[in-house]
Amino acid sequence: MMLRLLKMIGQGAILWCIYWLGNLITTVTGLPIPGTVFGMILLFVLLACGILKLSYIQEAADFLLKHMLFFFIPVAVGLMEWGAVFYEHAVVLTAALLVGAVLPFFTVGIITQLLHREGK
Repeated sequence: MMLRLLKMIGQGAILWCIYWLGNLITTVTGLPIPGTVFGMILLFVLLACGILKLSYIQEAADFLLKHMLFFFIPVAVGLMEWGAVFYEHAVVLTAALLVGAVLPFFTVGIITQLLHREGK
């Protein structure tokens, strides 16, 4: 039990370091991109290149994914205070959500079809 706990702490530390590096990249470059995005890109590159093995972070990542709902509860409660803003700008927000969901969906579909045709 103690060994498993130490393993989880170590894996969490690896994930935290990647998160920290992502935030550092944002700070150093000054780009208006969240550090978490850079952290995810860094994690992907490390996993894809084989520098970081999935087994090094698997248990901690599974734990975080399993309990992800708990991380969104404060955000959902905070959104309750913005009800008037959502009500006032409902049309614009709905349009933005629809365009943000539908446009990538069709763009990826069209690109996939074009690439599939060229591959034949």
